[in-house]
Amino acid sequence: MDPVGEKQIRASFVNCSKGEASRLNLPVGLAELPWADLDFLGWRDRGAPDRSYLVAPRADGLMGVTLRVPQGVRRSFTKTTVCSICLTGHPGSGVSLLAARRAGAAGRQGNTVGTYLCADLACSLYVRGRKKSQLAGRHEETLPLTDRIARTVGNLDAFLDKVLAGEPA
Repeated sequence: MDPVGEKQIRASFVNCSKGEASRLNLPVGLAELPWADLDFLGWRDRGAPDRSYLVAPRADGLMGVTLRVPQGVRRSFTKTTVCSICLTGHPGSGVSLLAARRAGAAGRQGNTVGTYLCADLACSLYVRGRKKSQLAGRHEETLPLTDRIARTVGNLDAFLDKVLAGEPA
């Protein structure tokens, strides 16, 4: 992913108002992020732990979405869970169900779409081995890195397409 600045990030959001985008907390150390290792930029809101944000490059430009942890969802601290985007397995609460309001009229009516994501939104780093899950070494994948990256980007694109879709999935 190419480095992006604050204005580009704030302008990319498709499922919140411009006012909401102007007030969201950006990640700390934006300029120092490992941009060459990122397929998308994801971060948790340091002021509101139930909120997260994701910005991804797409064919038609950057697309940003706001995400929330749905209320009342129970997480098991003993089970292993798998991220739907990068397919990294994590113990306990290493994966979170995150819901995104759909873009446009569907989102204004309260329609959402959810997916299970690495709780720290560091999928790109897990895929590249720059960050290790606590389950690392138990289940090593043999798929080449370029194929794992392509799969991760494809899974993310499928999720983002659902955010843009006007009809429930």
